[in-house]
Amino acid sequence: MLMLLRKFLLLASLFLSLLPYAHAANEAPLAPGMVHPGYEEQPAWFKNSFLDLREDVAEAAKHGKRVLLYFYQDGCPYCKKLLQDNFGQRSIADKTRQYFDVIAINMWGDREVTDLGGAATTEKDFAKQMRVMFTPTLIALDEKGAQALRINGYYAPHQFSAALDYAGLKKERELPFKDYFAQVAPAAAQGKLHAEARYLKPPYRLDQAVGKPLLVLFEQKQCLPCDELHLDIFKRKESRILLDKFQMVQFDLWAATELITPDGKPTTAREWAKTLKVNYAPTMIFFDAEGRELFRAEAYLKAFHVQSVLDYVASGAYRQYPEFQRFVEARADAMRARGMAPDMMK
Repeated sequence: MLMLLRKFLLLASLFLSLLPYAHAANEAPLAPGMVHPGYEEQPAWFKNSFLDLREDVAEAAKHGKRVLLYFYQDGCPYCKKLLQDNFGQRSIADKTRQYFDVIAINMWGDREVTDLGGAATTEKDFAKQMRVMFTPTLIALDEKGAQALRINGYYAPHQFSAALDYAGLKKERELPFKDYFAQVAPAAAQGKLHAEARYLKPPYRLDQAVGKPLLVLFEQKQCLPCDELHLDIFKRKESRILLDKFQMVQFDLWAATELITPDGKPTTAREWAKTLKVNYAPTMIFFDAEGRELFRAEAYLKAFHVQSVLDYVASGAYRQYPEFQRFVEARADAMRARGMAPDMMK
């Protein structure tokens, strides 16, 4: 009897734990402006599709791309990781946009879909038709609408980037994905923020940061470019000299860390990043003593350009050179005049 009771309680617990993931198909429509619990905002560059998938495949092919179907559900923690950890890296977002038109499909949704055979169905029935069992599930379609690659569940950024290359470069015509992945052997990120003793500590009263320009680092834990920035570029002698000219603070751009902005407004790291339109890690934003943004760098940069960014703000050259690229050219010319050969890719 006790054993039966335990089994009943276990099954009840499992059933209740799954309820948040089974709501969307049966809920009443939300009022305008409202979102389901657990909703995560998707990148603005996802395709706003009418969900006629035959047309989507043809349109993508016309532009030298493929369709990438992204099946999701609200409240899915690994969908959140995909949107944050993966698409939060500019290199991955840019690669995805280069190869694919991404179309989001709610696993429990009721929007009308015209499937690849031309039949009208709904999102949830199409998900069943495609045998979607996990979220996220991503299916890359070739130019004829056939499956080029299927990703069941979450892939870490280094795996996901390799998968994008595999399907985007049409490698499925040459070898299985597991063989391709073994060949390229992509490196994984270290999975942590690289904090330094010099960084400002909580409470984060950035409106009281005076004396030097303020450099705000927005980063995330799963981020190879962040690893490279801290473990290589920031450790170089010239970088250290330039970094000493700033007050620095580091935030996880997805965290609820409380802070006061340079212009005196209380917020959290995540909300501030959203207000500042920070979409990628790492992003460096510089502020003056009055809390005004001076400059930002949000692209993937090698050491020469990171040091040029630091020098551009620390020296006040932004006043003389409104266009950063002009300053980079002048800085490179000055280095050559001193007998130094700047290597822009190291």
